[in-house]
Amino acid sequence: MNPLSNVWQHPRTSATGLLVSIVTVAGILAQQGVSLGHLGSGTVVSLTGALATALLGLLARDPGGTPSPVPAALDRNTSTGACTECPAKSSASAKLGVWLLILFLIQLPWLQGCTHAQIARDIVRWTPALQSAVATVDSTAAVLDPAAAPVFAAATSGFDAASNLLAAQARAYLANPSAGTLAQLQAQIVNLQQQVNAGLLNAARIVNPASQKHAIAALQGVATIVTSILALVQSISSNADVARMASLSPIKLAAVTRYMDDSRSAAIIANHYGEAQAQAQQQIEESRAQIAAAGL
Repeated sequence: MNPLSNVWQHPRTSATGLLVSIVTVAGILAQQGVSLGHLGSGTVVSLTGALATALLGLLARDPGGTPSPVPAALDRNTSTGACTECPAKSSASAKLGVWLLILFLIQLPWLQGCTHAQIARDIVRWTPALQSAVATVDSTAAVLDPAAAPVFAAATSGFDAASNLLAAQARAYLANPSAGTLAQLQAQIVNLQQQVNAGLLNAARIVNPASQKHAIAALQGVATIVTSILALVQSISSNADVARMASLSPIKLAAVTRYMDDSRSAAIIANHYGEAQAQAQQQIEESRAQIAAAGL
């Protein structure tokens, strides 16, 4: 059989096969963490798979389709007057609907599990930048004025231990994404976020303008990354878990946002994800809104 003529003679069947292939490949790519870039809060792969699934749904029952003309002798049963084509067409539509349902059910756990895996990998990918930003904070006290240096050093003394624990817990959750490792990850990110928020409030009280500016600029790198990780952890946490995290967060993000330079935060996020700064800025606004709504 000529493949090209088969496609021409059976366009609906060929389109269905192509869409099934696209959805299957998209599911496999997503499971392996391949995104092919970001679109809004999703990825190119997830959007492609969703569109292909939607088109499959349209093909499952095509009200606009018109049957091919058939001879009268074949169209009606001479003894009963019943249409002999209808059962075949109904059977074909039913089979397509069944295959669509099977495909959807197969993809659902893949895509759901893959979302958690992608987020876990993203958290781990943030940890080198986090530890680099903490190292910058460690060296900042030396360039502050004599009155501010010891205050800043005391306010940020726990950053090294907290960031190292967070990095280790992120790797543990990636290796074993259980409820227990997630709970420990939630505790570590809240602990570090509270330390960073307290550090920003202390830096804002530095009297010397130059030292204050330098201290806040050093803290912003850590704060931006910690907020990004917090938003990621929140996205894979239950409502009860988020409520517990909020109860352990007396210093809310809203209390320190005014000390942040949004353009610098956007540059950090854009560099991490390889995206435009405008898109990164939108992500910052969405993350802050979600964190504020959760009471964090």
